[in-house]
Amino acid sequence: MDLGIDLGTANTVVSDVHRGIVFDEPTMMLLRSGGARREKVLAVGSEAADLLGRAPSRFVPVRPLHDGVVTDLETARLYLRLVLQRAGRRVWSPVRAVIGVPVGSTALENRALLEAAQEAGIRPVTALDESIAGAVGCGIDPLERRVHMVVDVGGGTAEAVAFCFGGVLAHRTSKLGGDEMTLAVSRHLREQHQLHVGELEAEDLKIRSGTDLNGSLVVQGRDGATGRPRLATVQAAEVADAVRPITDEIIRTLAAALDDLPPQAIADVLSEGVLVFGGSSLVPGFAQELERSLGLPVKLAEDPLTCVAEGAARALRNRPLLAAYGRS
Repeated sequence: MDLGIDLGTANTVVSDVHRGIVFDEPTMMLLRSGGARREKVLAVGSEAADLLGRAPSRFVPVRPLHDGVVTDLETARLYLRLVLQRAGRRVWSPVRAVIGVPVGSTALENRALLEAAQEAGIRPVTALDESIAGAVGCGIDPLERRVHMVVDVGGGTAEAVAFCFGGVLAHRTSKLGGDEMTLAVSRHLREQHQLHVGELEAEDLKIRSGTDLNGSLVVQGRDGATGRPRLATVQAAEVADAVRPITDEIIRTLAAALDDLPPQAIADVLSEGVLVFGGSSLVPGFAQELERSLGLPVKLAEDPLTCVAEGAARALRNRPLLAAYGRS
C-alpha cells in the first residue's frame, strides 16, 4: 500500500495512491479504563466520536495528537495500526507512506511521529509539511520558480506558509484552531442562552451556521437552570460572532508571515492569491476576513478537507519534492 496520511488533531484522512480516499474519520479512540485493561480499544474514528459524552465513565475517549503532534507514543502507534486496518491493509502487507506534519513542528516531535508510524508497520515513512502536501493536492508545484502562499486551518493549529523552488521562505503558526472555535460556541450557548451542550452538538452548530448567516438554527441541550432537556433557537449570525475573536486572533498571527517576504515574493503572491484549506477554513466568513486582513486575494481549495492527504500520496511518486521538503 502506498498512502498519504493527514494525521490531524481533529480528523484523520488517508489517501491511497490507487484507490483515493480510504479513511476519513475523527482522530479519536475509545479505551477501557482501569489497570492493565486500559489499552483495550472499544471504538475508533467515527464510532468513538459518536460515543463522546454518551459512554460510561469507565470508557475513556483519547485523542492521539494535540496541536498536530504526538503526545503519547504508544497511543499514536496503536491508533495508526487501527487506521491502517480500517484503510484496508492486509496482514503483513508492506506499507509506505508520507505523513503530513505542521511546518512549525520540531525535530523531536517529528521523530516521535515517525517512530510511532514505523512501529505501526509503515516502512519507509517520510514526514512532509502539511502546507506543502496541501498545495500539491491542489495542483501547485512547490519546486517551481514562483512564490506561493497557503493557509492551513486545522482543529489544533493554523499555519501560513510561503514557499518557492524547494524551500520555505516564511511561516507563522497559531496554536488556535477549530477546537477553540467549538469551545467558543459552547461557551456562548451557556452564557447567552443558559444551555449546556456537548462537544459534538457545538461542533455541529458551528458547521451548520455556515450554510445561511441570515437564518436560524435549532440546538438541543440541557437547561442551565432546571437541568432538563431543552431546545433553543439560535441565529447563525450570533454563532459567527461567537467564533470571531478566535478567527481574528488566528488571522493576526498568520498575517505576520507577509512581513518576512521580499517585495518580489509579495508580487508573486498578489498575482497568484493565497490558497486556504483545512476543515476550519469553512467557518463562516473566515476566508473573507483573511482576504481583508492580508490585502491579497484568497481562494478556498476545492477539496479543503482531503487535499493534504491527497497531496501526500502524490508526493510518494515525486522524489525531488521529498528531497527538498521531506523530513525523515
